[in-house]
Formats: sequence, C-alpha cells, structure tokens
Amino acid sequence: MAAATGGADWISAAEFHRAPGVSDWRVTGTGPQAVFRASSLSHAAALVAPVVAAAERLGVQPDVDLRPEGIVVRIPYRSPDGISAVAADFAAAVSRAAAELVLTPDPSMAQSIGIYVAQQSEVDVRPFFTAALGYEEFGDTDAVDPLRCGPQLAFNPITGDARGRGRTHFDVFVPADRAEARVDAVLAAGGRLVDDSHAPSWWTLASPDNHGVDIASWTDTDD
Repeated sequence: MAAATGGADWISAAEFHRAPGVSDWRVTGTGPQAVFRASSLSHAAALVAPVVAAAERLGVQPDVDLRPEGIVVRIPYRSPDGISAVAADFAAAVSRAAAELVLTPDPSMAQSIGIYVAQQSEVDVRPFFTAALGYEEFGDTDAVDPLRCGPQLAFNPITGDARGRGRTHFDVFVPADRAEARVDAVLAAGGRLVDDSHAPSWWTLASPDNHGVDIASWTDTDD
C-alpha cells in the first residue's frame, strides 16, 4: 500500500479500512487490531510465525496476545501521529495467513480500554500517575504502559471545579458496527444514558450510582 495522501507516513482509520484485505480488522483507541478464534492454544500459536515474518518484512512492531481461545494481533500506535502507512499491508498479510490456518476472525471481540482522568485546570496529575503506575508519557496529554498491557490514560483539564477533586471515567473503544449494541447492553444492565449528542462517535453513560463510561467508536471511522 502506498503512503497516505500527500506522501505522509501516517494514514487515518478511514484510509486503513479502504485498503484491500483488512475486513477482519477494527481500529480501537490504541490502533488497529484483529481477533482470530482458535480451537486450541497450539492452533492459535500457529499464526505467530507468519505475524513475525510479515512484521519483519514490512517494518511493523505488532503486539500479539496468545490465548487458548484465540489470538489477538494489534498494531499499536507508536506515535501520536496515528496509524503507520504500512499497517494495512501488514494487516492483510496476517489475515491471509489466518485464513490459511482456518482461524476464524471475530471483529466483534476487538476493543481497547482507556481511563480518562479529568483534572482541575491548574493541576497536572500526569507525573503522579506515571510514577505510580510505571507508565511513560505519550504525546501531550496521555500516558501508556511501556509494554502496552494496561489501559491507556488520557489527562484533560476541566474548568469551574474545585481544587482537590478529580473526576475519572472509562473510555471503551469498540468497533463502529458494535457500538450501539454495547450501549444497549449497558442500558439493559441498569445504566442510564447521560449524553448522546456526539453519537455515533461516542455515547456517555453512567451506572446507577453515577460512575461514568463512554462507549466510543470514532477511532474506527476517523477520517
């Protein structure tokens, strides 16, 4: 696949999805990922060698999560700039190998979890959280687990709030074609809809005792 429009090294989620051979993949808050179901741990592990071969050929640094139920392949953001222009070629190569191994793609299982830390506008709490969690700064506002095992943190100021009170909620990034079903499931489980003015990019929901969760799909469609 050629570089993004204008010769850039990065592409958008929409450009990624327009590439051939990537229908198994969804773009979450941490980058493109695919989930392939398997009949056993050894069946899932058979995809590891083709993933490594494609990664080395194309210069991609994927994350691989191997489980008895299947294998998750992620192309994590290595820069706040977005998705590497070679990611689609890598994704297509992995999907071809998975099909040859009779691994079953399950895009409905793709997701990433983020924690949105809202801080008083005159306070910077990112150093506190990076120290406590052993995280690294990412871009201007985020922090990440160096091995990308834990949820990504985003720090953003709020105005008009008293010093000494923090507000935090979860961001759940899901495939665009699964977002409304996830929202419906939350509502059926006793949640309430707080704000849908940004739908279908994201919905803000709350538990009965007011814990906040955003169900977001904009990362899968961003252009």
